[in-house]
Amino acid sequence: MTFTSVLFYILAVVLVVAAFRVITARSPVTAVLHLILAFANAAMLWMLLGAEFLALLLVLVYVGAVMVLFLFVVMMLDIRVDHLRRGLKTYLPLGLVVGGIMVLEMAFVLGTTWNGAGPQIVPAGDYNNARALGEAMYTQYVYAVEVGAALLLVGMVAAIALTLRGRRDVKYNDPSAAVRVRAKDRFRMVKLPSQRERAQAAPAADAAQGEQQ
Repeated sequence: MTFTSVLFYILAVVLVVAAFRVITARSPVTAVLHLILAFANAAMLWMLLGAEFLALLLVLVYVGAVMVLFLFVVMMLDIRVDHLRRGLKTYLPLGLVVGGIMVLEMAFVLGTTWNGAGPQIVPAGDYNNARALGEAMYTQYVYAVEVGAALLLVGMVAAIALTLRGRRDVKYNDPSAAVRVRAKDRFRMVKLPSQRERAQAAPAADAAQGEQQ
């Protein structure tokens, strides 16, 4: 077993553990950080497979921009993890079934591909990975790229809608109501006697009390 194979299995194990921690972490921030770790390991795996452009794109776009955006969205939404975990047992069987189907489909596709793959092709010295990927995306797979862009737009709109949704347990400031406030609604003037006035009024109060007795 070569060093590349050992490194591949190490990165794959870390990737699986990080992905598992994304769905089992109690804190949303911890889940987001493990997702960043999963993206970083996936980028290194792509680097080992010779897809340098995809690896750099994953690090720059997802880890550097998208995950930071996700982290800020999680903080702004103030997600209640205890509320999310209430329905975990209810949807766990369905989630296991869907996950098992996805694993079987991926295993079938990868097994079919590996059986007929043959020896690995060594690219030429002047091979441009980014150019080949761009030609494939915008010629053969242009419809899939457009669908992915539409899905990203829908996700962005959904994140904005979740951020602006009304919640009863959150206090909001109304600038127009703050401008319309009047001084008498905020405070009132109260006259308190000074210490000298209290000292002068004390003998008179004692005398009046003695006369009443």
